[in-house]
Amino acid sequence: MSDEDYMSAVRTKYDETIVIDALNVSNWDSPAVFESVRAGGITAFNATLVTWENYQQTMAHVAAWKRRFEAMGKWLLPVLAADDILRAKRESRVGVILGWQNATPIENDLDNVKTFFDLGVRIIQLTFHERNLIGNGCMERRDDGLSHFGLDAVREMNRLGILIDLSHCGDRTTLEAIEYSEMPVAFTHANARDWHDHRRNKTDEALKSLARHGGVVGATAFNMFLRGGMDSTLDDYTDAIDDLVQRVGIDHVGVGTDFTQDQPQGFWDYIGSQQGTKLPSSFYDGSARREGLCMAPQGLETPDKMPELAAALHRRGYDAPAVAKILGENWMRLFREVWR
Repeated sequence: MSDEDYMSAVRTKYDETIVIDALNVSNWDSPAVFESVRAGGITAFNATLVTWENYQQTMAHVAAWKRRFEAMGKWLLPVLAADDILRAKRESRVGVILGWQNATPIENDLDNVKTFFDLGVRIIQLTFHERNLIGNGCMERRDDGLSHFGLDAVREMNRLGILIDLSHCGDRTTLEAIEYSEMPVAFTHANARDWHDHRRNKTDEALKSLARHGGVVGATAFNMFLRGGMDSTLDDYTDAIDDLVQRVGIDHVGVGTDFTQDQPQGFWDYIGSQQGTKLPSSFYDGSARREGLCMAPQGLETPDKMPELAAALHRRGYDAPAVAKILGENWMRLFREVWR
C-alpha cells in the first residue's frame, strides 16, 4: 500500500473516531486556531481560560466564550456533559470544554466553585506552577501538600462533578489529591518523569496511583517535556505515549497536547511570571521564548496534524480499538464517571 493510500485509510477510520484533546491553550482570538481544530477532526478539546486570573478576570473570559458560542454556534458546541461530545460528533461540530489551569478564580470563597460550574466550567487544575490557597505547584520552592481549604475544594468539586486536573501540581499535592478525591482525577497534559526528567512530568508513584484510582493521563506534546526538547518530533511524542501505556496500561492514557497556537510573547511572559505579575520569576527569565515560537513537535505543530498521530500509533502496532482509546474513549469514560 502506498503512503497516500495508507493515510487515506487511516483518515477514514480517524474520521469515525471520537478525538479529544484534553488541553489546548491556544490564542482564542485567532481564527486560524479554530480553523485548525476543525481541519484536524477534533471532536472536543479542553480550552484553557485560566492560568493566573482572579475571579473578575475569569468572568470576563467566560463572557468572551459565551460570545464565541453565539457567533460560531454552527460549528462550536459548549460541553456540559459527556453526551454533548457525542452530539458534537453527530453534528460535525467541535465540542469546547471550559477548563482552568489554576484554581485562583475561586479566591477564598468555595461558593465560587458552584458559580463557575453553573457557567459551564468542567475541568479545574488545582495549582499552576506555584502555591495558591489550595496547594502547591510543581515549581514551588517547597513540596507541601493540600491545605485545609484545598481539601474542602476537592470535596466540592467532587460533589458538583468537576474533573480535577493535577498536571502542574507539586508531588505531594498530586498524591494527596488523588487519595482524597472520591472521584478519579486527571493529568490532562503530562508525561513520565522517569522517561524525561522534568519537574512538570509525573513520578511513577503518581502515575500508578492515578491509574489505580481510575484516572487518565493525557500525554503532552509540549517540547520541553519531551526527550528531544526543542528538536522533538512526532516520533518523540509517540514515544511518550508508548511509555505511558507501558507504565499504566492502555485504559489510562489519552492525549493532552498543550497546543499554544498563535500565542504572542505576552502570553509566554504572563504564564511564566510569578503569580502572573512578577517577571522574571524564579523559574523563568523569558530568554527561552520569542514571538511565534512553536512549542509543539515537528509533524504535530497544530491540531490539523492530529490524523498524523493516529497514523503514527498504527505504525507502532496499536490496533484500531487501542488507537480509539488513546484518542478519545478513555477520556469519555472518565468524563462520564466524573461529570455524571
